[in-house]
Amino acid sequence: MKANTEEKKWNLQQNRRDSKLQAAKDKGLAKRVPSDRTIELLETVLTPEDKVCIEGNNQKQADFLSECLSQCNNDVLNNLHILQSVLALPSHIDIFEKGIASKVDFSFSGPQALRLAKLVQQQKIQIGSIHTYLELYGRYFIDLIPNVCLITAHSADADGNLYTGPNTEDTPAIVEATAFKSGIVIAQVNELVDSVPRVDIPADWVDFFIVAPRPNYIEPLFTRDPAQITEVQILMAMMVIKGIYAPYQIKRLNHGIGFNTAAIELLLPTYGAELNLKGKICTNWALNPHPTMIPAIESGFVDSIHSFGSEVGMDEYIQNRPDVFFTGKDGSMRSNRAFSQTAGLYACDLFIGSTLQIDLQGNSSTATVDRIAGFGGAPNMGSDPHGRRHSSYAYLKAGQEAADGRVVKGRKLVVQMVETYREHMDSVFVEELDAWQLQEKMGSDFPPIMIYGDDVTHIVTEEGIANLLLCRTPEEREQAIRGVAGYTPVGMQRDHEKVKELRQRGIIQRPEDIGVDASKATRDLLAAKSVKDLVKWSNGTYAPPSRFRNW
Repeated sequence: MKANTEEKKWNLQQNRRDSKLQAAKDKGLAKRVPSDRTIELLETVLTPEDKVCIEGNNQKQADFLSECLSQCNNDVLNNLHILQSVLALPSHIDIFEKGIASKVDFSFSGPQALRLAKLVQQQKIQIGSIHTYLELYGRYFIDLIPNVCLITAHSADADGNLYTGPNTEDTPAIVEATAFKSGIVIAQVNELVDSVPRVDIPADWVDFFIVAPRPNYIEPLFTRDPAQITEVQILMAMMVIKGIYAPYQIKRLNHGIGFNTAAIELLLPTYGAELNLKGKICTNWALNPHPTMIPAIESGFVDSIHSFGSEVGMDEYIQNRPDVFFTGKDGSMRSNRAFSQTAGLYACDLFIGSTLQIDLQGNSSTATVDRIAGFGGAPNMGSDPHGRRHSSYAYLKAGQEAADGRVVKGRKLVVQMVETYREHMDSVFVEELDAWQLQEKMGSDFPPIMIYGDDVTHIVTEEGIANLLLCRTPEEREQAIRGVAGYTPVGMQRDHEKVKELRQRGIIQRPEDIGVDASKATRDLLAAKSVKDLVKWSNGTYAPPSRFRNW
């Protein structure tokens, strides 16, 4: 066998990293970088076409670093490939409009959905894929390995040990993928301290840190004012509790964001208790610390909550409820989006959330022609995990319903809870999702469908519940969806005789079919009717953001 005369080099990535660090050192940039030299640092250690992971979470934002990146010279930095779970801030889109970045792989873009859609229509941005969170984190360790990551933490000590506080969120996944594959880790922190309360990210994983001019932005994303909950949402919540949670004995679950699910949370101490369901449903959660969960916690419904992130104003309440939340010795909560997503995927029996569009097969999406909101964790939470091997009452019952009792595997319950019309009288139920048009605009191999119809088990509207598990043909499934689609064009085209038959078989259930008295669906049923009521339930330990205070 002929020997290879040219020796292969195995440390090219390390050499590239070392040269970047040396260039920073040559400019007098030490580990702690003055905030007014941040742009200089970025232009030194980033190079065109680098994969750059910006910590843009659901809530916590590396906002100072993102703004500095958007102010870099595009002659120096261009064609960056951005890896980011959430496009939340204007600066996240500015870098594409200014030519600093050209490609993005992301999960969610709620606040920037309109701007992102416009860039796609103008073909000024290349979207690799719209991922679910776990999928994106997984690719950080496979083929989307960051060359540089820009993260944020609450505090750092002089060595660069980082304390992330309750909003740890994506930080561990981002740093691990970068630091252990010859990448460069740059952190902005709120404060420099003598000693951090706990070491969440060790100093030797961090290359540079900057004390930012202001604390990092945290969006109170999961705060819902009970005063905004409508009687229609209360009626739907009653149907969910009595028609789904009770018969399936749902104990382990995740709630999506919204007033619909907030209504469920606020009905547990009242309607749930009236139905004698304490200890029988909603005991173990993968969930952010929603303030609307406070009455259910105080009423003894909740045993545990593991969180993706935290929520503004909930720190003291969480510290006083360590039996419920995952907290450290310092008393603060430790969140972790990757772990909580895994719990939601494999350890929960039910996901319930909302969407912008549902088609006749039950496919749903929050990506429309004029608004690309992305998916976040919904495809993880809202999917039937074929890797699951443990049983539960709910998992077994759903599996039996789906297979006429001949069960080989169970089924996770995936519920879409929607009012038939959304804002501007746009119908949620459509013959065809906008996703098909978007696929063409994005040049994607797949349409951006959030939750596939074959994973959806129930659809709940103000008209009733459609149990898709019990449908045996595509035609039955279509008529079940039409049967709860209300006075939308889709609903008006239902086959009335078929819908009547489906109702007799229990596939469609109206409120009266499950003993829900619609006349009782009033705001009097809410355990808390205002944010001020939530503060009272917390014994004054919940400190809501100022924009939610009206007293």
